[in-house]
Amino acid sequence: MKSSLSRFLAPPVFPEDEEKTRSAGFINAIVLTNIPILVLFIIIRVATGSGELFGPANLILAAIIATLSIVWLLMKAGWVRLAGYLHVTTIWLASTMIALLSGGINSTTFTSYFVVMLMAGLLLGWRPAIGFTFLSILAAFRLANSETFGAAIEGTVLFIFGAIFLYLIISSLQKAVQRAQANSSELRGSNQQLTELRDLLELRVQERTAALEKRAAQLQTVASVARTIVALKDLDSLLPEITKLVSEQFGFYHTGIFLVDESNEYAVLQAANSEGGRRMLDRHHQLRLDSNSIVGYATSRGEPRIALDVGADAVYFNNPDLPDTRSEMALPLRAGRQTIGALDVQSTDTNAFSQEDISVLATLADQVAIAIENARLFGESRSALSESQNTIEKYVKQAWGSFSQQMKHTGFVFDGKQVVPLEKGARREQIKAAMETGRLSLERAASTIAIPIRLRGQMIGVLDVRSKSGQREWTRDEISMLEAAAERAALALENARLVDSAQRRAARERAIGEISARIGTASNVDAILQTAVEELGRNISGAAEVTLELSSPKIEQDVR
Repeated sequence: MKSSLSRFLAPPVFPEDEEKTRSAGFINAIVLTNIPILVLFIIIRVATGSGELFGPANLILAAIIATLSIVWLLMKAGWVRLAGYLHVTTIWLASTMIALLSGGINSTTFTSYFVVMLMAGLLLGWRPAIGFTFLSILAAFRLANSETFGAAIEGTVLFIFGAIFLYLIISSLQKAVQRAQANSSELRGSNQQLTELRDLLELRVQERTAALEKRAAQLQTVASVARTIVALKDLDSLLPEITKLVSEQFGFYHTGIFLVDESNEYAVLQAANSEGGRRMLDRHHQLRLDSNSIVGYATSRGEPRIALDVGADAVYFNNPDLPDTRSEMALPLRAGRQTIGALDVQSTDTNAFSQEDISVLATLADQVAIAIENARLFGESRSALSESQNTIEKYVKQAWGSFSQQMKHTGFVFDGKQVVPLEKGARREQIKAAMETGRLSLERAASTIAIPIRLRGQMIGVLDVRSKSGQREWTRDEISMLEAAAERAALALENARLVDSAQRRAARERAIGEISARIGTASNVDAILQTAVEELGRNISGAAEVTLELSSPKIEQDVR
């Protein structure tokens, strides 16, 4: 209730006009203080017998109270200047009428003209105050008709001095108010600038924060993609996985990887994630290494190429397989100083790539190029390893085939009492199975177990064990022991073969040296021929006869 009454009695505020707000405050204060005072004054006059209840003076006071109420309502409605004129005019008229009724210029009511002048200056300004001063002077001469003329002159002089002082006071107050308003306006302007600067800084901080968050997310995505692609070694599975990850993580609707062909003339599409890209793969899409395409430009020059608006880019050619493309960027894939291809990304948005995106995607392209080169080197290494293994296996197979034919005994058997040579062809079914499959021959409950002896992928023998008690369960420890023995036997046999091969090679070289030395001691052709056939016959085992015969080379005649 109290707050509602306070709001009702409060003066209106006009944000666009400070002078109007100030005048409304003065009028509100004057009216709300004058009405109770005038009502109290009427009551005192009636109670003391100074005047009748409906006497002329009380009626004038009542009229003033009614007029002040109207003034207050006009002020509340926004008619502040009209309310000020009405208020000052009412007080002037009331002062004049009371002075006429109370004794003219000698009445104390006459001094109320100074109040009128002051109120006019306070509410309306110095010009209306001067006007009401002249009206007061005219009223003074009118009231002086029944008095002395000198009193009128004195009153006029007082009004003039009062007007001058009032003008000086009002002018000083107005200048002070103007300075205060100017300072207030300047302060508001400074506050507005500070507010705008604060908002601008907050916006820049938000934009910078968003950019940093985006950059961090992109770098995290690059690291995630790099971890994924590094784990893949097969180029056929690596490239499609790269296009899939880049499209998913960066939001591109098409990602393609081009690799330069062997002739270094075309960039051939090797992988793509979009439907249009797959159609391009089916028809073996390729672009010449020149400046007539974005991919060809980036691949031929080793520089990124960006089209932020493909419709306005002269290098871009409309691709019917990718009709929704609005922005495209091609980044070269470099391995060392050589450009091996390009990473092509396309977006459905215009101006989709910023300078930060280029930097991040360039880092990603370098990671992709490294992954592709590593996969390619891994494939070449795996192919070379496979060829080496095949060569080694062939060599081991050939060497052991020749070595086993020269061996007097190819195996031995220990029957619990003595070791005897193994007869050729005496192989049980388990041995045959192990020799054919190269795998352990073992049944869950069996009397024998066959362990293959392997050397560099080739099986060179079998370790066969038979239980004397018939069927039995072979333990894991027994099998491990037999496998370890077979492994060490393979190494020992290989060492023995290598020693034998080295000895044979040394003997052969020694024999060749001796033959060469003896042949070199002969001085004529017959002696050389006789020494050669004799030494060769002695050193070649099993040779029954050695013949060395010279032949005459055929001489070709020119037929002309």
